[in-house]
Amino acid sequence: MQKSSTCSFMYGELTDKKTIDKVRQTFDNYESNCFEILLYRKNKSPVWFYMQVAPIRNENDKVVLFLCTFKDITLFKQPIEDESTKGWTKFARLTRALTNNRNTLQQLAPMGKHEVSHKQSRLAEVLQLNSDILPQYKQEAPKTPPHIILHYCTFKTTWDWVILILTFYTAIMVPYNVSFKTKQNNIAWLVLDSVVDVIFLVDIVLNFHTTFVGPGGEVISDPKLIRMNYLKTWFVIDLLSCLPYDIINAFENVDEGISSLFSSLKVVRLLRLGRVARKLDHYLEYGAAVLVLLVCVFGLVAHWLACIWYSIGDYEVIDEVTNTIKMDSWLYQLAISIGSPYRYNVSGSGRWEGGPGKDSLYITSLYFTMTSLTTIGFGNIAPTTDGEKIFSVAMMMVGCK
Repeated sequence: MQKSSTCSFMYGELTDKKTIDKVRQTFDNYESNCFEILLYRKNKSPVWFYMQVAPIRNENDKVVLFLCTFKDITLFKQPIEDESTKGWTKFARLTRALTNNRNTLQQLAPMGKHEVSHKQSRLAEVLQLNSDILPQYKQEAPKTPPHIILHYCTFKTTWDWVILILTFYTAIMVPYNVSFKTKQNNIAWLVLDSVVDVIFLVDIVLNFHTTFVGPGGEVISDPKLIRMNYLKTWFVIDLLSCLPYDIINAFENVDEGISSLFSSLKVVRLLRLGRVARKLDHYLEYGAAVLVLLVCVFGLVAHWLACIWYSIGDYEVIDEVTNTIKMDSWLYQLAISIGSPYRYNVSGSGRWEGGPGKDSLYITSLYFTMTSLTTIGFGNIAPTTDGEKIFSVAMMMVGCK
């Protein structure tokens, strides 16, 4: 099913070059046309086909697919001399062609006399070379209730791209906010994240009114079936994705444990990436799209690993039992190198304070994960604790793949 409709994989040394160009131009120009073309089977045996190409258009008069029909007309062509018939006489080759095409003869058997006067013979239909006889195929839009949206309409396609972009935004910001334990006190970011939550909520409402493709390839437009299908598939994930965790974390009087719980629940939003993978699947046939997608996936994975790498270092840099700082930690070494060391009880809170800023911590973490994934590893940032070493080994194994 992934082969080209031009049947280029069946071309051989005797396939006419001009006919090949005509076939390609027909598909490129979305035209209807007919051809007599010589193709080759897997066993290298040549076969003549009468090929008909008819574009199928949707309700917007846009070609969405092609209908291609092939009829074996080897029987009516000059017997082909291939490697298996070299040295044979023309009569012998014709006899073999007749034997191999017995089914075609039966399909083209003469009709009764009473049928001849009313319609063309099947032989005449096979040999008909006029492309004007091809009907104009058109895809009929399914009839839907007024409040149901077709999943392939222009509005829904545009909306899906908006959701796609916001999902990538979520995939970047959620791990960062969870790992660096940021509270969105900045009004601009809080408003932006709230707008994203509202859009995700609207997406849930739209999904309850959007058609989907059934197991048999049919478009399901029954409202009850649509709701049941959505409730069984993506509803729970989408609902958890649109809860306003950032608004809750923005309040200063929220208990730290509850705040951490809500921050962790935001990771559920990453499950929406399953939809992204499904929507991008049909772009994988384009080489440039695959290259861009691989670069984006590599950057996204490096970003996630950087957030995890910092979380491990932040958890292990301070020994909670003795309330001392581990001087061999990469966070402590980074703080000393940039002149922002950790200090104890500076503000009277009884805790370790100071250290590098979040921007410096993130850039350093991303630098380490990039060098580890590409198996370069300069060594200026090195794991020291058991947790960091185990994570580094797993990250290098991912980079090797």
